[in-house]
This record gives sequence, structure tokens and C-alpha cells, in this order.
Amino acid sequence: MDIKLRFVNRSNDGNQSEVVIYQKNVLTTMASLTVAWKVIRYCGRDCYHPFVYPMDYEVSITGEHGNFTPRLSATNGQMLRLTATPTGARRLLYAGPASASNELDVLNGLVQGAIDVCLYKDGRLMGLKTSVSPGQKAVFQYAPVLWIGVASEVSQGLAINSAVLSNINTQLSLIGIASADIVMTGGGGGEQSTAYEFNLENIVQV
Repeated sequence: MDIKLRFVNRSNDGNQSEVVIYQKNVLTTMASLTVAWKVIRYCGRDCYHPFVYPMDYEVSITGEHGNFTPRLSATNGQMLRLTATPTGARRLLYAGPASASNELDVLNGLVQGAIDVCLYKDGRLMGLKTSVSPGQKAVFQYAPVLWIGVASEVSQGLAINSAVLSNINTQLSLIGIASADIVMTGGGGGEQSTAYEFNLENIVQV
């Protein structure tokens, strides 16, 4: 079930802040890149920005030539496999269950050639695992948790560098939630400024 969310700006800095939302791959042993899933800009005080958090994903494969396979819908507990057709085309197919019910596995079934695995949520890039060799898997495991904070010079759909990540440390659990407002407070200039805070309000339970 999709979770309906609204970002609400109640901060003291008008519409100057850029708000970054992303998720972390729980499997820290996997060298997957953390991507800015959503960047909200120019949202004035008392204004809101609605968006949806789907539970399912879409997966696409790219390689050294910059070509992408069609996106394939996927969900936790599935394994996808990239194979080569007799004509030489690459095709992403369902290949059975994943190693665990709370993860999504993508296997490079090619004889040769490393691939990059792109994971999308609500049509936007959310996760990326690069240089997956033949016979190897990209494994994604995301808890229903959003990480959110204020940052500058972050582009939606691109990897977030470690320095920026270290300053975005608020996490919001979406477990059991059907809809909610994400309310930002704080900010401002001068001696009256305070740290930004993000809290869930107007929560509707599943």
C-alpha cells in the first residue's frame, strides 16, 4: 500500500532551504550508493509539498555504454536476473525468491560484462549498486524509514557525498502509517536561529 505524505514548511527561513530525503541500504556490507531520492526546493513557510512513498520498486540495468533496460516492477522477497537473449539483447526477468523475504536481489546472469543496478521508487532513482560482476548479486534491503535533512548543492537522483550524509541524521519511521505530514521547524538567521527539526504529525494509522 502506498503511503501518502506531505512535507510542510513551518521553519523560520522562508523558502530558502533545500530539503533532501533518502533511504539507506540496511545491508552495510553492500557497497551501494546512497542517492537523493527526493529534493524539495522553494517551498515557502506554511506551504506544503505532497508526495507518495510506494512499498514496491522498479529496477533497471545499465552498463558501460549508458543504455538502460526497461524498468521492471519488483518487491521485497524477489530475485531478478539479467540475461542475454539469442539476439544479444539484455533482458531483466523474475527468477524466483530472494535470499530473504525483506530484501530484493538482482543477479548478473551475463557471461561477461559488469552492470550497474538502478533501483527506483515512485519513478525516482533511490538506490544504485555499481560494477556488479557476472554471477554476482546486488542486494537491496530498505526498512520503511526516511532520512531527511537540509542540505545544499544536492541533486535529486544523484549520489550524496559522505560529508553531506553526516549532516542529515533525522530518521522518520513509516511503520504502520497510511498517511502523515512531515513538518519542518527551526531555522532562521542571527541569534534567534535554531536547528532544523522534522517531525511526523497528523498521522493516520494503517
